Amino acid sequence: MGYKPPPSNFSQSINDNQFASCLNPGRNTSVRAVAFPLTDLQTATGNFALGRLIGEGSLGRVYRAKYPDGKVLAVKTIDLSLHQGAKPEDFSEIVTSISKVHHPNIVELVGYCAEQEHNMLIYDYFRNGSLHGFLHVADDYSKPLTWNTRVRIALGTARAVEYLHEVCSPSFIHKNIKSPNILLDNELNPCLCDYGLENFHHRTSQNLGVGYNAPECTKPSAYTMKSDIYSFGVVMLELLTGRKPFDFSRPKSEQCLVRWATPQLHDIDALEKMVDPALRGLYPPKSVSRFADIIALCAQAEPEFRPPMSEVVQALVRLVQRSSMNMRDGITISSQMGDSDC
Repeated sequence: MGYKPPPSNFSQSINDNQFASCLNPGRNTSVRAVAFPLTDLQTATGNFALGRLIGEGSLGRVYRAKYPDGKVLAVKTIDLSLHQGAKPEDFSEIVTSISKVHHPNIVELVGYCAEQEHNMLIYDYFRNGSLHGFLHVADDYSKPLTWNTRVRIALGTARAVEYLHEVCSPSFIHKNIKSPNILLDNELNPCLCDYGLENFHHRTSQNLGVGYNAPECTKPSAYTMKSDIYSFGVVMLELLTGRKPFDFSRPKSEQCLVRWATPQLHDIDALEKMVDPALRGLYPPKSVSRFADIIALCAQAEPEFRPPMSEVVQALVRLVQRSSMNMRDGITISSQMGDSDC
């Protein structure tokens, strides 16, 4: 869910990827998400022990909760004290809002806890972790993502953002689209997380993701849907190149991925050299070229020239069709708009 990795001495042992059972649900509410008692969460997380810490971000910490039947979920804490002007009712409004979001490429809210000044959001736990982990943290023994899988991840994520922008009413501006916030299920299908928290992002001055922010976003309140499109373009660049959005270990001219890559996206020879070496040349050149064309549209400096996400989805679908990718590759061509009850 878009958090800094825990210290290296933390160990993890996760063997499940299912929704946790809602043990002893609390009072009934008008929203679909179930209220989890604080005592149950304390037990499942070892009283929020450091050994259960998954990660940490500007909004709070995320813990692994494991139940006796082996099921696992992720508990995201929201520290209201970190956000100037935040009120308890703000959390209730967020729960009400995001509990209505239902899409196959979005991590759904399982439950929440609002007891004794504790505010927590509860989600399914993804054993495979995030796209960031696959691209940038994988070891020598990890199997790299194939080109078709990368295209599938881009298309699924685009559909998730399209749903938030164009199906939900009121619409959501994600404000924090980045590879750590794209989780991968057992079939490596993408699920976007950390949505619906834009009110808290609005109150924090902390950078929402180095290398992902659009040029116009000098502060969180400047974000628009077109800013989300830019951030998605950066994620596509990660999928194409295997590089981080910003990498101090590289030569100065190559540290910022967008500045280094975008001028070369229409140069066939340069594009070939940009492709992630982990692919070992196993990709259709025309597919890569079309993928790069979509990136160029999304990552434009001027927000008014970036396309709406529905057009990005259509472009990726055409790419899939032209590349003769099919259901055997796990890519669904038909629309996946999700439920529109939000």
